[in-house]
Amino acid sequence: MQLFYVPDITGSRCELDRNESRHCIRSLRLTRGDKILITDGRGNLYEGIIDDPDPSMCRIKIAGIIPESGKRDYRLHIAISPLKNPERFEWFVEKSVELGIDEITPLICHNSEKTRVKAERIENIIISAMKQSLHTTKPVLREPVDFHDFIACATDGIRMIPHCSKEICRCPVSSVYSKGRDATILIGPEGDFTPEEISAALDKGFISVHLGSARLRTETAGIAACHSVYFINQ
Repeated sequence: MQLFYVPDITGSRCELDRNESRHCIRSLRLTRGDKILITDGRGNLYEGIIDDPDPSMCRIKIAGIIPESGKRDYRLHIAISPLKNPERFEWFVEKSVELGIDEITPLICHNSEKTRVKAERIENIIISAMKQSLHTTKPVLREPVDFHDFIACATDGIRMIPHCSKEICRCPVSSVYSKGRDATILIGPEGDFTPEEISAALDKGFISVHLGSARLRTETAGIAACHSVYFINQ
């Protein structure tokens, strides 16, 4: 069944926005009395019944709710450098949401070629991927932050920094991360983290890890990190 997104649901009724209404009524050809699933992006799953099939503002009657649907016992935060090619960063966002990421922070490193992302476009990709994968919690997109500022305040669970330096001992993610633990993972830019950044992260308690023997693109490394945590938690 199709999943729709309506933030801030209160009471026994809600309305789909224009885009969701058009998709529901025009594309899917649903009509009065049809059942749909709705999430508020806060972990709640609602069963709705179409009351007024208006393609510009479809009105829904709430018939039931499953609170904290699909709730997990861990959180995953990836801080990843923006990419020169925005489509590659958007691909990372889409696939990481499908794998169950909770938080994304654009991380501005010494070798980062971009310092901004198109937040509105990224938010739309997050919502679309959340609905497609039937997740009920909308991942949080943070403002871009400087690398050193981020590592100074990052405290979520097991903190890891994958990198390509052969001068520093690296462990596989599976040897430092265990099921049910929160995780924060740093993903560097094209050109990797600088030795100074790696040392600074290690001084702040981040653990040096690798994502396998291959040298990965930034967006691929981000997905590999997400999948490592996802796989361990299955």
